[in-house]
Amino acid sequence: MAVQDKRKIAVVGTGSVGSASAYALMISGLVSEMVLVDIDRKKAEGEAMDLAHGASFVSPIRIYAGDYGDCYDSDIIIFSAGANQKPGETRLDLIRKNLGVLRDVLPLIIGPEGNSILLMVSNPVDVLTYAALKITGLPPSRVLGSGTALDSSRFRFLISDQLRVEARNVHAYVVGEHGDSEVPLWSLANIAGIKVDDFCRLQGLPCLDKDAVAGQVRRAAYEIIERKGATYYAIGLAVRKICESIIRDENSILTVSGLMDGQYGLHDVCLSLPSLVNRAGRARALAVPVSEEEEAALRRSAGVLKEAVKDLDLQQLL
Repeated sequence: MAVQDKRKIAVVGTGSVGSASAYALMISGLVSEMVLVDIDRKKAEGEAMDLAHGASFVSPIRIYAGDYGDCYDSDIIIFSAGANQKPGETRLDLIRKNLGVLRDVLPLIIGPEGNSILLMVSNPVDVLTYAALKITGLPPSRVLGSGTALDSSRFRFLISDQLRVEARNVHAYVVGEHGDSEVPLWSLANIAGIKVDDFCRLQGLPCLDKDAVAGQVRRAAYEIIERKGATYYAIGLAVRKICESIIRDENSILTVSGLMDGQYGLHDVCLSLPSLVNRAGRARALAVPVSEEEEAALRRSAGVLKEAVKDLDLQQLL
């Protein structure tokens, strides 16, 4: 592969989520080089070896374990380091544990030129994305979180499953916090441009119980964690899609988390909205037309995140 075609991604944190993301990226053929970094060097080496041994089954790629400095020339740095969510624990409960990791590691992985795009995946992703912005001083477009990309996929799956439609034909978004205050945008949900309730009537199907579906989306992570200890396959695929949108300059619309700059009157908080994602990162968040109830719920979600930052006294800790 020619030097100018080199595309490199660093994965910082090789736990379940980081490793699943690395695997999804490897089989995508998206990048030519991937470095895995972890405070447990042997774990990173083991994951790199396991992945590299499949080299004959995928497009050419160099995969290796490295140090923090090996992240400097990466197109994208995926940050998945930190403690995992435990049964009965909310994502916001993880703040104090993972903020310390973030504060210690981020200065070591952002190169002097600071040309990488930083993709935050560790939870609570919205608060940590905000903290990463403060720690690195990078432009807001180049610090984004995986946000509600996975929640939106769960939302689409549940609608598709109940309406017997292939999930890729369902267009629906979850916005706000990646957590308990998230907001499913039923007012925009559609199949082939047909609103969900109208589609149900056309197909002779009972209308969806919207509260039940929203609850399933909100509880999904808790239920998976209760059953198997962690979630990682689906978020790995979400990370791959975000990286693909950046590397290929796709201008995809994804519900990733980033700094609000006036949408719905919101400022100084990171949360998810449908956003234009391309080679610049999170190029623009879209203030899509929502119902009054949904906008009010989004404001409440922003309030939850602002209170989390305030209660933590983030500025002092940074």
